[in-house]
Amino acid sequence: MSQQDTQTSTVSVVPPGATFDIRRTTPEDAEWMRQVLRRYWASEQTVSRGTVKEPLKLPGFAAMRDDEPIGLVTYEITGEACEIVTHNSMADSGGIGSCLLAAVRNEARQRGCKRLWLVTTNDNTPALRFYQRRDFDIVALHRHAITESRRLKPEIPDTGLHGIEILHEIEMSYDL
Repeated sequence: MSQQDTQTSTVSVVPPGATFDIRRTTPEDAEWMRQVLRRYWASEQTVSRGTVKEPLKLPGFAAMRDDEPIGLVTYEITGEACEIVTHNSMADSGGIGSCLLAAVRNEARQRGCKRLWLVTTNDNTPALRFYQRRDFDIVALHRHAITESRRLKPEIPDTGLHGIEILHEIEMSYDL
């Protein structure tokens, strides 16, 4: 199998009977990925722990149903740690988010990572629930980190989910 075939092949983390596939993202995915980033992240950039990230330049996995994107995860491996930079399911349920997470977990393990981690904001209670149910631990609260993040990315709104003021970063980790 060529490197190109490996990069676009379906990733086998989808349970039997699922109505979607998980595959690696490719440069051809850039346009719909831009749309996802703008919709869920307010721009094509994210900020994590004071660092601007460009998810379009990072590796990722796409969830596809009938050749239509229904989920996206991007990640960055540094040393023995893998950071989940973005993670979005465009469907409310059905295992898409879990399968995308499993794809990143598998990739991180194969690449020798010891830790999988991410940052979310204090308003994102669905993410806090999702990751804790998948054995992630809250390892740090970075109080008022969003003040600095807004200097780097002014698009970050003042108020987020459920009318909660966005103030803090919550770091979550999973030991591989």
